[in-house]
Amino acid sequence: MQIERTFDLLENIKQNHNRPDILMAKREGQWVNFSADDYNRTSKHFSYGLLARGFSKGDKIATVSNNRPEWNIADMGMAMAGVIHVPIYPTIGDDEYKHILAHSDAKILIVSDLALYNRLKPIAEELENIEEVLTFNFYQDIPHWSSITKEGEENRVNFKETLLKIRKEISPDDVVSIIYTSGTTGMPKGVMLTHNNFISNVKACAELFDLRAGDRILSFLPISHVFERMVNYLFQYRGCAIYYAENLGTIAQNMVEIQANAFATVPRVIERIYDRIVSKGEDLTGLKKAIFFQSLKLGEKYRYNGKHNPWYGLRLWFARKLVFSKWQKAFGGKLRFVVSGGAALQPRLSRLFFAAGIPLLEGYGLTETSPVIAVNHLSKPNSLLIGTVGPVIENVEVKIDEDGEILTKGPHIMKGYYKDEKNTAEVIDENGWFHTGDIGKLIDNRFLKITDRKKEMFKTSSGKYIAPQVIENMLKESFFIEQAMVVGENEKFASALILPNFEYLHLWAHERRIHFRDNMELISLNTVQKRFQQEIDHYNKQLGKFEQLSRFRLVHEAWTAQSGELSPTLKLRRRVLYKKYADIIRQIYSYNEGEENRGKHKFS
Repeated sequence: MQIERTFDLLENIKQNHNRPDILMAKREGQWVNFSADDYNRTSKHFSYGLLARGFSKGDKIATVSNNRPEWNIADMGMAMAGVIHVPIYPTIGDDEYKHILAHSDAKILIVSDLALYNRLKPIAEELENIEEVLTFNFYQDIPHWSSITKEGEENRVNFKETLLKIRKEISPDDVVSIIYTSGTTGMPKGVMLTHNNFISNVKACAELFDLRAGDRILSFLPISHVFERMVNYLFQYRGCAIYYAENLGTIAQNMVEIQANAFATVPRVIERIYDRIVSKGEDLTGLKKAIFFQSLKLGEKYRYNGKHNPWYGLRLWFARKLVFSKWQKAFGGKLRFVVSGGAALQPRLSRLFFAAGIPLLEGYGLTETSPVIAVNHLSKPNSLLIGTVGPVIENVEVKIDEDGEILTKGPHIMKGYYKDEKNTAEVIDENGWFHTGDIGKLIDNRFLKITDRKKEMFKTSSGKYIAPQVIENMLKESFFIEQAMVVGENEKFASALILPNFEYLHLWAHERRIHFRDNMELISLNTVQKRFQQEIDHYNKQLGKFEQLSRFRLVHEAWTAQSGELSPTLKLRRRVLYKKYADIIRQIYSYNEGEENRGKHKFS
């Protein structure tokens, strides 16, 4: 059948993948399945319910929810009725919620649980456009989302022909969703994405990955994010069974329970998984510990093309037998590949996972490109180069502008920013090229390599450009460093704020019988400062003279999406961090009262 709109996936599932386990969720400790028939029928009832309540094409409904089958049902129900879905992250601040809910013109808000209901109901009551707030979970005396599906079921006969007519009139170029960017700087903008944006991306990616009907997929990235949204459509297109993780803390457990075949992730999750693996290695003793860390060093030298000497191959065979085989078991034993997006992935981690027999494939895209522009894959020769984001996908064009910015054109480009012609015109030029804001280059005229965000690059006072992400990613290769932010705009030299990997640092301190009351005291100890200086010295040798970090400061507070230092996709929110650590940055550069204005724009 022809698939041109997101809801065409439902008919495709019904005809070709009529399975009992298309969508799965854990309820009261047990996995509960939603069959292809359940999915199709309930989505239609949701559509009928919307029509019965007077919704028409172009109206908006917002959702703030965890990943769950009901989200998909509501999403498909909206799409069939021509209603535009506005999915919102569950981890943003109240000001952002108020902005998005008002700006989007959403008429209804559906939230997942009581905590979000209690938080967002007062905000919704301040807004004239929000008529009702419902929940996906059931609570006494609180409107439940099933009231819409029940109303639809009761009115099915009355609206069956109407819905058929509306579905036929929906064009692939109609807007199906407005996704608000995560807002690393300023208030988020509403990205208008069409059916064709998503479906063109799904079809272009479908042939690149070894996905089979019935494959078990674990979904844990926010489905409100464009990356997880698109791959959810991709998995449905292929007839996979999608299991929604209970939360980020249960990923490992859920992976083993379902024996996952694949999943999508962001680098921060992979980094945390790797940190836990290293911590377990630190608990080993004697020969076992030596073999463990020798295997890691060996894995970091892995080459995907297999051009290793026989001695390396023999050692890798032993490493896989003794160490890396346990990695596969930790993922459930059936994992065939992992796709990472959303931020830069350390090449070292890709090599390690490949060495362990788990292909870790990096891709690249933006919300505005729905999202994939390029991705590494294994479907054909010469389609993977570790350290790049892979070849550009089919139907997508890419060129590098004179200043190094990546430009792209094709069916994946958004329709524009909602109610924002000015910003739309700034990023999509008169020839249809979207300006990504990322700096990069094409290697061998095939593989796209991202070097930094154009807006995040800065000049030192000597006029030298610094690309902070490259240095930050390098620093995070250290076992000791969890996060880092490079600073130094308009200053004589670059410096860094460093959040230690306290799990590893505690083990290191314990082995040396270093006593401390808390993390604040730990990072102030001279022994710890010297150890981090060794790490900085090691990485400075890999940097150009003007890029080298002359100073650093350790910080002890966690950087999370909940506390605001990271975006919902776990990228640094630099403006928040600059403000939070303004005093420390002033100390790094030894501002006195007369000098303070030099960097004032950075701290306001």
